[in-house]
Amino acid sequence: MAKIAPSVLGADFARLGEEITSADKAGVDTLHLDIMDGHFVPNISYGPAIVKTIDKLSDSFLDVHLMLSEPEKYFEAFVKSGADAITFHLEVHPNPSAYARQIKALGVQAGISINPDMPVERVLPFLKDFDYLLIMSVYPGFGGQKFIRESLTSVKTASEYIESHGLKTVVMIDGGVDASNAQEVVAAGAEILVMGSAFFGTDDRAALVKQVAAYS
Repeated sequence: MAKIAPSVLGADFARLGEEITSADKAGVDTLHLDIMDGHFVPNISYGPAIVKTIDKLSDSFLDVHLMLSEPEKYFEAFVKSGADAITFHLEVHPNPSAYARQIKALGVQAGISINPDMPVERVLPFLKDFDYLLIMSVYPGFGGQKFIRESLTSVKTASEYIESHGLKTVVMIDGGVDASNAQEVVAAGAEILVMGSAFFGTDDRAALVKQVAAYS
């Protein structure tokens, strides 16, 4: 069943507790936490302390997306703060399998992500080592960007590869996803749709969650 993973970066941090509670009540079970270092991407977000706070606020699965130049230095810190999954970028580690093992040794799930200009074919051989593939449909760093439609091809290719090879890797998509394109994204093969402003900016969050689930 397709589902939304709200990106907490799109929440109102002045009302963070209320925003997290609202997401829980809307029926989501996964929160997406974007960690940015100002090097790999041109923005800075937050660190393990905020993740720890969110972990105290919610029982949701915490998917921590490390957009960092040296993500491996922070695997353990984020796991200790409450991460249930750690995702890093193929652009940083072109041979990522050893890092997947490092993450799993910490007792959490592992994800690999690619930017829109990374050919999806480069990540396919590694999917057997990962629980998640996160396909970026915008260039990471800032919210509210326009959806890059070419990303749908990457989603479809990855989904077909996963099915044909009998893998259990879950395809996620992040960037510019909203109610207007969610059905198309799910049809391409995405199972988890990361939404920031599209989720936290809507009045009826529960209705949006149900809408996406109905596309499955």
